[in-house]
Amino acid sequence: MYMARVIGSVVSTQKDPSLVGKKLMIVRPIDSDQKAIRFEQVASDTVNAGIGDNVLVTRGAGARRADGDSQRDAADVNDCTIVGIIDRFDK
Repeated sequence: MYMARVIGSVVSTQKDPSLVGKKLMIVRPIDSDQKAIRFEQVASDTVNAGIGDNVLVTRGAGARRADGDSQRDAADVNDCTIVGIIDRFDK
């Protein structure tokens, strides 16, 4: 799991069936000083995050299970999911 900031959204009318009905957001990983690191990615949103929110993101198998749908299978193409909204950073 890592921290990221939501910087935009993606609209895709043609997509894999496993992504139908999912809100897709553009996220950029950040460090604990809230500085951008690495590159932008697209993540499905399970927590109704908005542009400008700092969020927790998971990837891989955890991302595929994050929406709580027990019917998911290996054909699910989701590899990046927003699983939490960060309220604050305590250092």
